[in-house]
Amino acid sequence: MTTQQTIVIIGAGPGIGYHTALRFAQDGYRIALMARDEQRLQSLVTRLTDQGYDATAHVADVRTTVSLAAQFEVIKQIHGSIDVLLYNALANTPGRPTVLRAENLRADFEVNVIGALNSVNAALPYLSPDASILLTGGGLALSPVAEVASLSLGKAALRNLAYSLRDELKEQSIHVGTLTIAGFVKEGTYFAPQHIAQALHELRQDRAIERIYKEEQQ
Repeated sequence: MTTQQTIVIIGAGPGIGYHTALRFAQDGYRIALMARDEQRLQSLVTRLTDQGYDATAHVADVRTTVSLAAQFEVIKQIHGSIDVLLYNALANTPGRPTVLRAENLRADFEVNVIGALNSVNAALPYLSPDASILLTGGGLALSPVAEVASLSLGKAALRNLAYSLRDELKEQSIHVGTLTIAGFVKEGTYFAPQHIAQALHELRQDRAIERIYKEEQQ
């Protein structure tokens, strides 16, 4: 990889977001972190820059196309074109289907699915040739759980979006891939965020449409 490549991570936090930033930074990428919480973003950027990596913070709400567009323009001015876009934002209102309030389901869907599409549309004018769009998926897309019905629906729709985008954008040589994480992200396990980060890095390399990340039964 060259030192000129840039990854934008939307929904950046101390787990998958930070560790993915670190993994790509170790491969020479410039890092642009985006989320709503400015204080948290600055903390993550400091952790990266203290290690000698090139990282910037960008405050935006994925539900607001105006703020997304403004921040992508800033990223272009600072880092140049975008080589990898990772959508990692998530909203989850626990509850079974029959007790979920419609407004909660709508609010979650707006982040989990519509926010992803908003982000892709905002990023498209700035993507480099052979860029990758990566979506953090979940095993709930394949095996829904009643107690987290909203997130199950959201991950299923996000997976569908990945395949639809792949079909549309392949003629532009833009790679779209989703990492379907079939487990709960937790430090010290197979699903530790640094392992997820490595899987996302590999997804960028092999340019597959989907990788199901699961712990194989012994």
